[in-house]
Amino acid sequence: MAERKVRVRFAPSPTGALHIGGVRTALYNYLFARQHGGDLVFRIEDTDSNRFVPGAEEYILESFKWLGIQFDEGVSFGGNYGPYRQSERRDIYKKYVKVLLDSGKAYIAFDTPEELDAKRKEIPNFQYDASTRMSMRNSLTMPQEEVDRLVAEGKQYVVRFKIEPDEDVHVDDLIRGDVKINSSILDDKVLYKSADELPTYHLANIVDDHLMEISHVIRGEEWLPSAPLHVLLYRAFGWEDTMPRFAHLPLLLKPEGNGKLSKRDGDRLGFPVFPLEWHDPKTGEVSSGYRESGYLPEAVINFLALLGWNPGNDQELMSMDELVNLFDLNHCSKAGAKFDYKKGIWFNHEYILRKSDEEIAALFKPVLEAHGVAVHDYTDSYLTKVVSLVKGRVNFVKELWEQARFFFVAPETYAEKDVKKRWNADTPRIMDELAGVLEGIGDFTSKPSEDIVIAWITEKGYHLGNVMNAFRLAVVGECKGPHMFDITELLGKEETIRRMRRAVEVLK
Repeated sequence: MAERKVRVRFAPSPTGALHIGGVRTALYNYLFARQHGGDLVFRIEDTDSNRFVPGAEEYILESFKWLGIQFDEGVSFGGNYGPYRQSERRDIYKKYVKVLLDSGKAYIAFDTPEELDAKRKEIPNFQYDASTRMSMRNSLTMPQEEVDRLVAEGKQYVVRFKIEPDEDVHVDDLIRGDVKINSSILDDKVLYKSADELPTYHLANIVDDHLMEISHVIRGEEWLPSAPLHVLLYRAFGWEDTMPRFAHLPLLLKPEGNGKLSKRDGDRLGFPVFPLEWHDPKTGEVSSGYRESGYLPEAVINFLALLGWNPGNDQELMSMDELVNLFDLNHCSKAGAKFDYKKGIWFNHEYILRKSDEEIAALFKPVLEAHGVAVHDYTDSYLTKVVSLVKGRVNFVKELWEQARFFFVAPETYAEKDVKKRWNADTPRIMDELAGVLEGIGDFTSKPSEDIVIAWITEKGYHLGNVMNAFRLAVVGECKGPHMFDITELLGKEETIRRMRRAVEVLK
């Protein structure tokens, strides 16, 4: 048999913000498709009309655009297998519901919600299956004429899949190996509802995967229990030869304790669980996003890739191209992956270091503007130099302000603890002298200035640490920051001396 072209899909429901676990699933599908020269399909699963949230689909697309995960076809991308939105495929599904009914693989059930509730009270752990279906109101227990009459009258019904009991169903999983489940634990799942003329997830997925020639289904572990049902549906349609290979990814777990990662964990510990900020149209609640929190998309991708997969070596920092080359489903773990959000912060720091000073300076401009700095007053070269001096100290671009504000705003006040420690009765006189020395320097760049000042301190017999710390306090406003003479070179002679004279005046 000829090797099938790799075709994978990511099929979210437009029911709200995209969870970071969904982003990881999409990423693994993307890496797998790219590595095998295949296609990544974007499908929207909107058969549950009650849970539809306006704006969710646009939010999901915007998230992937920001992250650099590109789809080859699907909703908003076009392609030859459309439509790609399930609500637009009603007539296709109806045809396949009929195939199952005609072949006796499915049946019509008229049980009302009240009747089902009564059964649940009557039978502990009730499920609609081979042991109970013959005591229910369905086309297996009712005369055909009555079934036809009720359908013709518009009585609401569902179509259920008829599962034969006590059969071992094998799911060949690329991560978990052979997963065996006995069919007796499965219920006769609802595949179609007459109320909205739409299929459920189970039928729609199988039909779409088959018709869109999906070769591999890579999805979260939470879908593993439905995999045997999907295998049985492929068999019921006679599609065994085109059944995709399954791979069920490990869960993302809470950073501490047990259980699945939730939005509450993010709120409690102060990290986002959504790629972009989400404004819930129903509640008005705003949830933080990685983009708005200042993460670089490359850092988020690299961080997520390593949650449940490893490249088989000790490499941690990998570009998207490197991830594509190294990705291998055999290196996915079966166990859940703890969501170490602090590691995500570390990745962001590393990617800030990896980016050029020019790139970071461009990202810094909006931060400066937000703090009232007239960015146009400064050359790109000045901003780039500022960034080069402080970017190693930050995890996020927005933190550059705290590290570099003195390059744009002269200190108004001086750190109290530093004044107590570094400023004494002699300091104003020494600072006046130092200002005179600086005034006489011709080449005000870092190294020549430093050599002249150090020589002067030595000649005067002053204490190097005391003089330099007071100098820093006068120019910066506190005893922190990069190399002192790198600061003065950037500020220039005039501004440096102006700040020193002001400190002497204020601190006396």
